[in-house]
Amino acid sequence: METIKNMALIVQKFGGTSVANIECIRNVAKRVAAERAAGNKVAVVLSAMAGVTNQLDAWAREVSTLSHPEDMAEYDAVVSTGEQVTIGLLALTLRSMGIPARSWLSWQLPIRTDDMHMKARVSSIETKELLVSLEKGEVAIVPGFQGITESGRVTTLGRGGSDTSAVALAAALKADLCDIYTDVDGVYTSDPRIVKKARKLNKIGYEEMLEMASLGAKVLHTRSVEMAMKHNVRVQVRSTFSDNTGTFLVGEEEIMERRLITGITYSRSDAQVSLIKVENKPGIAAKIFGPLAEAEINVDMIVQSISPDGKVADITFTVAKTDLDKTLEALKISGLKYEKLFTASNIAKVSVIGVGMRSHAGLAQKMFATLADKGINIHAISTSEIKISVLIDEEYLELALRALHTAYGLDAGK
Repeated sequence: METIKNMALIVQKFGGTSVANIECIRNVAKRVAAERAAGNKVAVVLSAMAGVTNQLDAWAREVSTLSHPEDMAEYDAVVSTGEQVTIGLLALTLRSMGIPARSWLSWQLPIRTDDMHMKARVSSIETKELLVSLEKGEVAIVPGFQGITESGRVTTLGRGGSDTSAVALAAALKADLCDIYTDVDGVYTSDPRIVKKARKLNKIGYEEMLEMASLGAKVLHTRSVEMAMKHNVRVQVRSTFSDNTGTFLVGEEEIMERRLITGITYSRSDAQVSLIKVENKPGIAAKIFGPLAEAEINVDMIVQSISPDGKVADITFTVAKTDLDKTLEALKISGLKYEKLFTASNIAKVSVIGVGMRSHAGLAQKMFATLADKGINIHAISTSEIKISVLIDEEYLELALRALHTAYGLDAGK
């Protein structure tokens, strides 16, 4: 078998839509073959076929409540099987094209994780044998989304875990590039399905991408961006169905033309909880948010307004819609006293993101003025060093996105 030396090492990751059927897998094989023909060593990370993980999840939940840690371990044994199919099929397809290829299961490398089944985190990847295979000219094909504990149990990384697997493998291999192939051709200034004038970004900094991913952009999983930033992995988001260059995730120093605002994202997954006339005294916040933390409920935006006499306060916060019932139960158990409790699910969070916020005043004011000009009321505000998020009525979401995109000069052609 031929030996390949002094070449770039590329990790390619293909998601569920990219391997949805045999025809799609053949298309992936052509992309892998083209990368190899360009003189590069190639490692591939695959998801399960589109819809397969959902079906495996449904079957597991049909027979179990997953209430015991050992149940979760068996759940992982079930849902991790989807990727085994796709890595084997791609290896067979490449071999039929005369390209040496080998599939590797997570325990064969191994890909080590902690023992948090259903949401494990990668701790290390052994690459010795993989590198030998790559040096011999083989395409190495690895399952995404999964790993193995020190005790030998299969784990899964949670939804979106294949992105994390790919970046982790690229970091372990010290790869020159990690290409994330998906059904979009890059990262846009906003959702192009809503904002027709949204533009594709050629480059985006890790920190900005992390904010965009955590605030609603579906292009990359948050944990994969965190890992890329930590290990300085160069990542490109590109389309499986196009040869166009995608968007590169890079260090801030690589972006020469720094924009004040990079993108505008949104989320419809939040619910609002408002507690009216809570007694305003030391420890009241702990009494509210302590039980939520114990119930593993993440709280996002928090707004508190105190009455003129200082005796009572209104407290508003947001949680995931899926956690709303659990939140109300936790508040009930806490014994907290208040005059009224109000909830709303027909809300949306809109976020403006850009490193320019660190050094330029007036960017927040522009957001508030733009929304006011469109008659859009703001229910809550939260900020970080490079983002501003507001909570608005969901019916105004599309109007808000388009208006803000124009106000910050992000429209195509500007």
